[in-house]
Amino acid sequence: MSMFPSLPDPAHLTDLYARFPHNVAPLMEYTDGVLRAEGELDIATRELIAAYVSALNACDFCFQSHLLYARAFGIGAGLIEELLADIDSADIAPALRPIFHYVKKLNTLPSRITERDARQVFDAGWSERAFYEAIRVCALFNMMNRIVEGCGVNFDYSGHADKHPATGQSPQQMKHSYADYGRRVEAARRQMETDADQAGEQKQADGEKRDISDG
Repeated sequence: MSMFPSLPDPAHLTDLYARFPHNVAPLMEYTDGVLRAEGELDIATRELIAAYVSALNACDFCFQSHLLYARAFGIGAGLIEELLADIDSADIAPALRPIFHYVKKLNTLPSRITERDARQVFDAGWSERAFYEAIRVCALFNMMNRIVEGCGVNFDYSGHADKHPATGQSPQQMKHSYADYGRRVEAARRQMETDADQAGEQKQADGEKRDISDG
């Protein structure tokens, strides 16, 4: 259930952002950079890492949402379950295994990360840029999972996949999906402020009319 009485139940992330819209747009711009910008890790892999981290953190909203994005970019339906069961036997490119091992450890035991963990990523052929891309996805979703769980965002995409933004969209149409979403939230925030200002001005004008009439 939502932790905020002002939010509906079930609460969607959009409900939370509509209630607290400030700084959503730059957060979504950053998310677009992490998940959609050109990178050495393709978008499908980054979305898979987002879903994987969210599953490790038992954040169902983020897990379901980014699993649907990952599938939209070509990730197989059962791969996430394979990764959660055993990274080393999951049906992924062998070079990706040390990245997922690193992400898992970073997610749950960051203070125990060692140079050896990083060396395994580099020995698999990844550059520092690719390594950093994986770390950024993990870090972003540690934050997002805690925002979602802390606020009680509990919308269930598992039964409402048709309501997900990826439904009916091609990968090209989702090229800037997070930034576009942030701009919509910002536009709604500005409209709410305009409506509130206009309502205030109208209330003041009505009050002045009553004063004149009473006078």
